[in-house]
Amino acid sequence: MNSKEKSINAYKTIGEVTKELGLIDKKTGRLQTHTIRYWETQFKQIKPSIRAGKRRYYSNKVFKVIKHIKFLLKERGLTINGVKKILNMQQSGSIDDHINIGITKPNLETAKFIKKKVKNISKIIEELKKLK
Repeated sequence: MNSKEKSINAYKTIGEVTKELGLIDKKTGRLQTHTIRYWETQFKQIKPSIRAGKRRYYSNKVFKVIKHIKFLLKERGLTINGVKKILNMQQSGSIDDHINIGITKPNLETAKFIKKKVKNISKIIEELKKLK
């Protein structure tokens, strides 16, 4: 490891987090740090360490949470409230890339929701078969 590389366990600044997540304005090329600060107000799981000069520093664990939130919001298209529900459902408290978007231990409400969706999809499939 050369001296300019940070340890994987080192705390990251808000700029480094934003850059690693690709939260960059396409027109201006500026980092969208405001997005991370907004997410801090919405998700209790994002708790940076705030040091002298009110600079925010994010642990590797918090960075993984932010990365997961970005994935759910930007890639999966979930709403803020949807992501909050998923994060609150996760009982282990640890997030990694292999979690099935937080539905590792579905509760009764989730199971009913999934069953209803499958039933609706089955009806659509039957209707499509009739159209053939």
